[in-house]
Amino acid sequence: MRGGLVVGAGILAGNIVGFVRVGVTAWFLGTHAHADALAVAVGPVDTLSTAIINTLLVSFVPMLMLRGSADRAAMFQKAARVFTGVLAAISAAVFALAPQFITLLGPGLAAEQHDQATLLLRVLAPGIFFSGTSAIFAALLYTERRFIIPAFYQACVNGATILGAMFLWKLIGVHGFAVGYTLGTATQLILTWSASRGLARSLKGLGGTVPGLSEILIKPGMFLLYAALISANILVTRAFATHGGPGMAAAFDYCLRCISVVVAYLVYPVANSLVPEIAQLQRAHNSARAFSLIGRSMRLMAACAIAACGLGLLVRTQAIEILFQRGSFTHESTLLVSAVFLGFAPAIVGWALMDLGSRCLFALDRTRLPVLAALVAVTINVVVMLVFGWPYSLNHPSMLAVGASTGLLVGFAALYVSLKMTKPAQVLEPEPAEVVAR
Repeated sequence: MRGGLVVGAGILAGNIVGFVRVGVTAWFLGTHAHADALAVAVGPVDTLSTAIINTLLVSFVPMLMLRGSADRAAMFQKAARVFTGVLAAISAAVFALAPQFITLLGPGLAAEQHDQATLLLRVLAPGIFFSGTSAIFAALLYTERRFIIPAFYQACVNGATILGAMFLWKLIGVHGFAVGYTLGTATQLILTWSASRGLARSLKGLGGTVPGLSEILIKPGMFLLYAALISANILVTRAFATHGGPGMAAAFDYCLRCISVVVAYLVYPVANSLVPEIAQLQRAHNSARAFSLIGRSMRLMAACAIAACGLGLLVRTQAIEILFQRGSFTHESTLLVSAVFLGFAPAIVGWALMDLGSRCLFALDRTRLPVLAALVAVTINVVVMLVFGWPYSLNHPSMLAVGASTGLLVGFAALYVSLKMTKPAQVLEPEPAEVVAR
């Protein structure tokens, strides 16, 4: 319960600062061409960093918790070296291949915006290494139920992005957003490293069995594949939006900010406190109890997600006007974003339920089902866009994200059916009161 409250407070703070960040973006850029360049560059980095962080927290934390102190020390020390090397390689690849990535992620950008997005992506590339490395230390903090520093990751990054944009706007324009973002990830790395330094020292010299490389990489690799497939729904839709003319990709990104905030606040407090408990039940061979706990959590999540979707549809135009309509973000921008939101809102239900169920299944070492469900989601997205969306959605923004919404809903349905088929026949005992409370 305490862990959920701390994580919830961190998400709330991050989202409040995040909306300020989006408000600053709207003030300076609105839905003009420069906003498209920023969305195409920052969006994938933000998505990739979040996927890496979630991978390490969802898969690496249970792997550490299922081991005694000595074996935990051996795993953490080797995994930290391996993951650091992988993250450095990813950042270097993004920096070197930035023009090619922008061509792939923003095929409809004009030449000027393509070059601008390329430079922005290169400034952002080190942030992938900083944020991922901070997640390694955050995983160690999670094993000791120390949630505070990791929970405020988004608040730190969003706050630094705001400061970079405001103080550097007159000097380097839109590139101030990228500089601030990268400095924010570096700050978070320093904070998590400092907070976990005592724990890391206590693990030194304990010995323990050093795990093989495959043991370290397979489970995180499967979750990263799952996260990449989920992220592909966003990347594909954003790339598709760049063909719609100036402002369409930016409009999708404003909607994405609103929806991802809702999904994060629905899923993260529950999942981040639930996953360690499920891992402990798995360790005790109590899968029946774990499935019962998952079922209760998903029923509650379904009710909350449907309510959030309905409320969002009812007040979308008024909310967007209040949040963003100022400076370069005009009334026409509000109408465009509101129209895109109409087709994207159902994604709240599918995304929240699919993400919670997948995280729980990863804690139970059942990694194939979430990956297959995510593959179904992105496949349905592409099919819907190609069959029903092109080129209709370019003139009807409400159709732009229908593929993403449909894919996530169908993906969750596939996951739910698979979950029911693999559920143990019966629950032998009721869940302990302290597990339900957490």
